[in-house]
Amino acid sequence: MARPPLPPFDAETATQKARLAEDAWNSRDPGRVALAYTQDSVWRNRSEFVRGHAQIEAFLTRKWQRELDYRLIKEVWAFRENRIAVRFAYEWHDDSGRWFRSYGNENWEFDSEGLMAVRIASINDLPITEAARMYHWPLGRRPDEHPSLSELGL
Repeated sequence: MARPPLPPFDAETATQKARLAEDAWNSRDPGRVALAYTQDSVWRNRSEFVRGHAQIEAFLTRKWQRELDYRLIKEVWAFRENRIAVRFAYEWHDDSGRWFRSYGNENWEFDSEGLMAVRIASINDLPITEAARMYHWPLGRRPDEHPSLSELGL
């Protein structure tokens, strides 16, 4: 099943693809997120290596059990043909109430049907105070009027 927009990407379609990914991840629904990837998609996430839908869903289930009240913003950094590079930041807290902002970069490669075949993520966690949080929208999709990473100075 095709997942438009399809490669080759231009500035508009790369931005659409990044926003669709952001929206899916902000749903915190591992099954929904996994649908955007090929059946044999290969990930590197920090130091963890994941392959295929079952492992993607298991990984995301563990992630969102640990990273509570997760809110994410993605922004396109570069694109070419069937590849997109994004930068992102997300805020979350652990089960003891400590808040973090996680910063990172992802390199994505898509198949001809618009499914992500490769995802390489590098991420760093910064402890923050609750007062330092910048993402205050209700859980779920980031409102269109919410500032971007660049507008927030991140």
